[in-house]
Amino acid sequence: MIDHNLSKPDIRKANDCPPLPANANMLDRVVYWLGLGLGSGLPRRAPGTWGTVGGLIVAIPLLSLGFVPFLIITILSCLVGNEICGRTSNLMGGHDNPHIVWDEWAGIWLTLLPLSYMGIADGNFWQNIAQISSIIAIIIAFILFRFFDIIKPPPIGWADKKSRRRPRYHA
Repeated sequence: MIDHNLSKPDIRKANDCPPLPANANMLDRVVYWLGLGLGSGLPRRAPGTWGTVGGLIVAIPLLSLGFVPFLIITILSCLVGNEICGRTSNLMGGHDNPHIVWDEWAGIWLTLLPLSYMGIADGNFWQNIAQISSIIAIIIAFILFRFFDIIKPPPIGWADKKSRRRPRYHA
């Protein structure tokens, strides 16, 4: 039986990731691993930061596709993210488990959209991405995303609190 305890785990402590239920079907298994960011959210400490690193690693080749494909992928990740996060949360038997990092993936991709629009993928992508200015821009995007994801300023903090009343979330 799944305990639907809606309390949030204490992120200051090391937390083990709840296991996937043994009776989970194949779709639940896929959704669970997407929710965990393909394993990037598994570290016991700072899973959100590690999940963001995983999302950034996946974003690099996606950025090479150009702005419009990256925009479409980012929008799709946000649209399916609510279902992925909610279903993974239900499989874990809790709410807003820190190991669920699909929202970090979608969030860092949203954060990288301006870089994609400004042409980081124009011309020879791998030459552009290796330039010091591109590397610094990506590092700044990562730091700003993590900062705002941790402090959750309005309206994000408000949306996060509202979403705790529902079984799904994506904040």
